[in-house]
Amino acid sequence: MKIKSLKLKNFRNYDYLDIKFNDDVNLFYGDNAQGKTNILEAIYLSGTTKSHRLAKDKDIINFNSNESHIESIISKNNLTYQIDMHLKKNSPKGIAINKVPIKKASELFGIAHMIFFSPEDLNIIKNGPSERRRFLDFELSSLDKIYLNDLSNYNKAIGQRNFLLKNEFDLNKLNEGLDIWDDIIIKYGNKIIDRRNKFISDLNNIIYNIHLNITSDKEKISLSYEKSFKEKTYEEALKLNRSKDIRYKNTSVGPHKDDIEILINNMDVRRYGSQGQQRTVALSLKLSEIEIVKDKINDIPILLLDDVLSELDENRRRDLFKYINGIQTFITCTGIDEYIKNEINIDRSFYVEAGKVYLKNF
Repeated sequence: MKIKSLKLKNFRNYDYLDIKFNDDVNLFYGDNAQGKTNILEAIYLSGTTKSHRLAKDKDIINFNSNESHIESIISKNNLTYQIDMHLKKNSPKGIAINKVPIKKASELFGIAHMIFFSPEDLNIIKNGPSERRRFLDFELSSLDKIYLNDLSNYNKAIGQRNFLLKNEFDLNKLNEGLDIWDDIIIKYGNKIIDRRNKFISDLNNIIYNIHLNITSDKEKISLSYEKSFKEKTYEEALKLNRSKDIRYKNTSVGPHKDDIEILINNMDVRRYGSQGQQRTVALSLKLSEIEIVKDKINDIPILLLDDVLSELDENRRRDLFKYINGIQTFITCTGIDEYIKNEINIDRSFYVEAGKVYLKNF
């Protein structure tokens, strides 16, 4: 899988951009706030329909326009895909594959698999459970459309259940309504829990050796899925917590409240790990993603590294470069330091300044 080219019109600080990529390492350098990250964001958006920044479409469109256009050409298994995406300030985005409009954004999933690594990914470890759930849900949704459908149905049902808890004051009617919604969220919630558990098990098998290598055999990592309830089944948990849910007008247990436990040598790295350890875990997670995608789709994902080299020490950078060999990679940085030249073969370099991109040779 390779992305061959990208065209932007009225995207962020780019009035127009037409750029062709190398199949290996593409590096974008220049001062901060010039537009380097915007290119990676556009690549990621064209493959996933979402911004890694969680930005809304209206915030991505150039200030001087009401709509924006992204066109990317992707090569996969000897087939070529043209992905067109129109972003509009006041209406949903339009997406076409090979000039045929699609009805659901999920139809795009499966064409391109992209792994984005930025300093913000440290939040997966440092921040609350919602960051780790988002990591789980995105990875699983990009690999499994059934999971994406189950998650969508579950989230809709949780929303309806919470609406009922907040707005129905007749206790008999409330309990009758909760019985209905509980059946639905149990159905989809159990599927989500099972799939997440399987993913964590697969991830454990991969991340253990990666993390051990990165830490020179010093740190043994272990991941486990941490449910928000102690009862044997989700059905039991909902029943036992119903009075609490009625009192606080919110669904207190379920996949929307679950977490990932991350242990380093049996220590909870989320709470007690040093910043260096947390960075290493974040790096190990990203490298493990690459291996999981390779295994699940029998192809190699596209890797986007946004200003992460400055966040990693020399040893961690070296470990990262070992794993990206043979992967089409897009890197942003403020300057081409000697350690980059010495550690990685840069196949195509671009200098970015004020929304303009210039091809450079070294």
